[in-house]
Amino acid sequence: MTLSRRCFCGAVGAGIASANLSLFANNQTSKPLRVVAYNIYKLTGWPSQSPLAQQAVARGQMANRLAMELALYDPDIINFSESPPENLTKEVAKLLGMNHVRFPSGGHWPGTLLSKSKILESQNAPMNGDRPRDLFTRHWGRALVELPGDEPLVVHSAHLFPTPDPAVRLREIRAMIESMKSDFDSGRSMLLIGDLNHSPGTDEYKLWIDAGWMDTFAEVGADNGFTFKADHPEWRIDYIFAAGPIAKRVSESRPLFDGAFRLNSDDEKSFALSDHLPQLAVFDSVSR
Repeated sequence: MTLSRRCFCGAVGAGIASANLSLFANNQTSKPLRVVAYNIYKLTGWPSQSPLAQQAVARGQMANRLAMELALYDPDIINFSESPPENLTKEVAKLLGMNHVRFPSGGHWPGTLLSKSKILESQNAPMNGDRPRDLFTRHWGRALVELPGDEPLVVHSAHLFPTPDPAVRLREIRAMIESMKSDFDSGRSMLLIGDLNHSPGTDEYKLWIDAGWMDTFAEVGADNGFTFKADHPEWRIDYIFAAGPIAKRVSESRPLFDGAFRLNSDDEKSFALSDHLPQLAVFDSVSR
């Protein structure tokens, strides 16, 4: 049987397209999962009184600036604490090609979760019983994220009470751990990401570890891991915790003391995107 040139080229093109699709699918299942936790200071820039930060806000540049800086790290899942108005976080999500969920605050500090994969479901402050008025005045939310080739990933996004007295934080953590029992019992992969407002070695930190969470930075990080403040970091209060099968796959965890995330204190005109640094964690894929 003789093929015309057009048929031959069409058959070759179809074969190449099929191979490319197969390669793309393989890359999707083998790609590491990259996760970022970031308190974005309501997207005002830091210090917010900086003339250049105020100019960037006035010109409507901040969502684009944030998206461009985050895109350099190719994140798959992002948590924002201290979110700005929802139209701005939706703009960031659109620029990054990510799905968007907002977690309303008990006060004035809502949270946001962005994901390249589909967000199958989400709940705000999913504690057992009604939320007391003095708990989760920042934010806490739970989402189920669909990952290529994997079981759905449970993601808890949180920003806990910030005062030096840990009493409220300890109550928040105990309420969260109680509500997480079914997730732990399921054996699913889980992440807890956000500004938890406590340091390692505290009673709060011990509660997480005793409950079964693994601190990704303590597992694979180097140096001190400080995330606050963005000019001279001195405290590690932003975390990516993991539990279940995904915890065995962490390969990298570090604060991003880089680029527009950090403040150049030698330049009086400098401003950073936030007073916090983002925390990045990378999880290797499962071979399939």
